[in-house]
Amino acid sequence: MKALYCQQFGPIADLSVTEVPVPALAAGKVLIDVKAASLNFPDALMVQGLYQIKPPTPFVPGAEYAGVVAAVGDGVTHVKVGDRVMAFTGWGGFAERAIADALRVTPMPPTMSFEQGASFVLTYATSHHALKDVARLQAGETLLILGASGGVGTSAIQLAKITGATVVAAASSDDKLALCKALGADHLVNYSHDDWREQVGAIVGKKGVDVVYDAVGGTYAEPALRSLGWRGRYLVVGFAAGDIPRIPLNLALLKERQILGVYWGDSVAANPKGHLANMRELGEWFAAGRLAPSITETVGLDGAKDALSRMASRQAMGKIVVRP
Repeated sequence: MKALYCQQFGPIADLSVTEVPVPALAAGKVLIDVKAASLNFPDALMVQGLYQIKPPTPFVPGAEYAGVVAAVGDGVTHVKVGDRVMAFTGWGGFAERAIADALRVTPMPPTMSFEQGASFVLTYATSHHALKDVARLQAGETLLILGASGGVGTSAIQLAKITGATVVAAASSDDKLALCKALGADHLVNYSHDDWREQVGAIVGKKGVDVVYDAVGGTYAEPALRSLGWRGRYLVVGFAAGDIPRIPLNLALLKERQILGVYWGDSVAANPKGHLANMRELGEWFAAGRLAPSITETVGLDGAKDALSRMASRQAMGKIVVRP
């Protein structure tokens, strides 16, 4: 089968499309004919050896995907051959076939396309966990989203609006902000401008922001933290800017601000019942038409490497889907 292959950790440019063996089926596993896989920022970090999880090399990247069950191993009962499913396995998705632990395979809602199924789990589950479980975002509060046009950012906009919050979307270009506006953002801030914190201040006034959702980090983090009001909550989601910021802790003391880490992957293991409840809720909202992945581009395996490079350099927006 064809796959995007990472021989060893290094530049994204070193990835190549090549023939690799079909993964072997074992007990408790599911073999999936991949119809679509989506790009996520951890994919770009993982192939460079920069992610906290490092798979054994060589490997096929691609954290999440959707397709049709081709075979099931012993002990698998919740899906069968021919079922339409979505999977989140951490890697393996940028290929014609992939193997998944049965616990990481979920039947897709009947109205969900393969592209949507491949773009659903990581972004929405991360944002739902961040806003609901960690920040406890409430109706009427104000949420500032950094990197609002990206995969998790676009999901956070939709979930915040379902909650009843006011969304201030921050991104680096007018095109990206136009996407945020189309998804329901109430206010737009272009943080390529030096006065972007003043733009936020003009929107929220002296009260400040209630919650910051930061998937970017870098030099944007401290101004965003300073924008929080009394007992504001700062969500550390990721570092798309590349640099992990060093924050003066007196900024947490001032106004009793809280700095809260968001690690959805570990939260699933820590609270599996809570994760299942969140996924059921997300599925219900999708079925009701209240949210849907913002898919901006579709490429084949031959275009996956270039798309991954553009995402890593923050030139992409929304979700990019690979169709093997």
